[in-house]
Amino acid sequence: MKIFPSKKSEKGSAARFDALVRPHITYLYRLAYRFCGNPEDAEDLVQDLFVKLYPRCAELEVVEKLRPWLVTSLYRMFVDGTRRQKRSPLELIDDEVAFYETASSGTESPDHELAEDQRIDQMQAAFQRLSEDHRVLLTLHDIEGYRLLELQKMLDVPVGTLKSRIHRARARMRKILEADMVKP
Repeated sequence: MKIFPSKKSEKGSAARFDALVRPHITYLYRLAYRFCGNPEDAEDLVQDLFVKLYPRCAELEVVEKLRPWLVTSLYRMFVDGTRRQKRSPLELIDDEVAFYETASSGTESPDHELAEDQRIDQMQAAFQRLSEDHRVLLTLHDIEGYRLLELQKMLDVPVGTLKSRIHRARARMRKILEADMVKP
């Protein structure tokens, strides 16, 4: 099955599009995975983004900073998809949500590795229990390192509002982790 058209002039367009987006695929997938919480939805989100952007290849070529522009587009598609899903009467449940794999280095004791694995599982579970807005903000700011001014442009939200939302997201994460530690 061919993804891109086969006409000679359109092959050049496919090559230009590929050259523009290929350096960003892994990064966008990693963000989508953090937004969605599972690999299948993340793959679908990135694929949908590229399908939507392919006809706009000429527009992408003139974007000064392509990565933030792509992240903004990915985020907006995620929000739109979430809104559509909330309106849908059908709700799908996925039991297996893996945030990332941990590799064993072999240098730590089994007890230490077990404790570390449990800590990571607790963090992942707490992260998944956050609201979508909180997960997105913590992913973009704390994990990916976007500054507040960059987030202001990407999300079209004032800096003061971003600061308070990030503070509330961190406080909520802390509260979830503390509540989990109290449980027997």
